[in-house]
Amino acid sequence: MGKNRHHEGSGPSQRQLRVGELIRRTLSDVLMRGDVHDPELNRMSITVGEVRTSPDLKIATVYVMPLGGAGRAEAIDALKRNRGELRRQLMRDMTLKYAPDLRFLIDETFDQMDETRRLFSDETVRRDVEARHAEDETGEGGA
Repeated sequence: MGKNRHHEGSGPSQRQLRVGELIRRTLSDVLMRGDVHDPELNRMSITVGEVRTSPDLKIATVYVMPLGGAGRAEAIDALKRNRGELRRQLMRDMTLKYAPDLRFLIDETFDQMDETRRLFSDETVRRDVEARHAEDETGEGGA
């Protein structure tokens, strides 16, 4: 099998997942501490939800969300503007041979979670879910 066992569509390798999570935690710390010399960026509270790396670890796609979801475009602009300094911080804090190229995107999973919460708080949906759960427990109800 060798090196090419991960064909397209098979998902990230353990190494990609490990490095992605390390980058996520490191960037979160850097942003939380305000280590970047940009007052606008330091005023923002940005959550780093996930980091996905390319198979060769040269590109890291960073999924972020500003606190409360407002100011998304401004947050992405500030992160892009400080990309070089953020890469230097990664190199300083992590033991990588080279810092990956950082790409920043809004983390849409926060919106999906909000929509799911909204759906489950809807009375009709909640009644349907509870009725289905009761059927599953009693073994009654058609498929």
